[in-house]
Amino acid sequence: MSERIAKFIARSGVCSRRAAEELILQQRVTLNGQVINSPAVNVEPTDKILIDGEKLPAIEQTRLWLYYKPTGLITSHKDSSRPTVFDNLPIGMPRVISVGRLDLNSEGLLLLTNDGELSRLLELPQNGWTRRYKVKVHGQVTQQKLDSVSNGVTIDGINYGPVKIAIDNTQGTNTWLTITLFEGKNREIRRLMQHIGLEVARLIRLSYGPFQLGSLKKGEVKEVPHKVLKEQLGGKFEL
Repeated sequence: MSERIAKFIARSGVCSRRAAEELILQQRVTLNGQVINSPAVNVEPTDKILIDGEKLPAIEQTRLWLYYKPTGLITSHKDSSRPTVFDNLPIGMPRVISVGRLDLNSEGLLLLTNDGELSRLLELPQNGWTRRYKVKVHGQVTQQKLDSVSNGVTIDGINYGPVKIAIDNTQGTNTWLTITLFEGKNREIRRLMQHIGLEVARLIRLSYGPFQLGSLKKGEVKEVPHKVLKEQLGGKFEL
């Protein structure tokens, strides 16, 4: 069955569909010996596709892992100056890409997959999957401050949608919050907290959609059983 070339590349686990489209536009992809410059090309499983002259890995069964990302690692495949998530995965892990990102100073649940198309699907806002975080903030927390961003706010021209914020406990000027995001824009929690005069001291992602951090320890990886993955995706993705 034919499919768009960028989707085919993404399913091989080399990169996301968006990144594959960029590679095509950069004329780094050949199809049956010919350089292509448009992602609007359909391919068959028997076609010969090369990226920078290298064959694609064989497409394997879609897999998903839960990973407790420690602080101090960036979610990137390429960074010459700083340690990355992918440099620090346990020995024996296949090539994987992340579902979304956690910034350098954030920790907690990061989903990893060998299928770039699944990564793209799980990041789509229309899936309605929430991201839940445990956040330690420093400063004077008031319900009025929290309410001022709970229903959505525009900061520096960026529109942030509604968020759910609950106060867990307070000790002096330190407060633990549970924050639930419905979109998960870049550095959203840090920007919302800064906007209301609070400093984020620690940020831990507890869940991403139905997948939970649970009892994972820092740096630990746990694969989601194929049966569970199939049940949770609810027919949204062909496995």
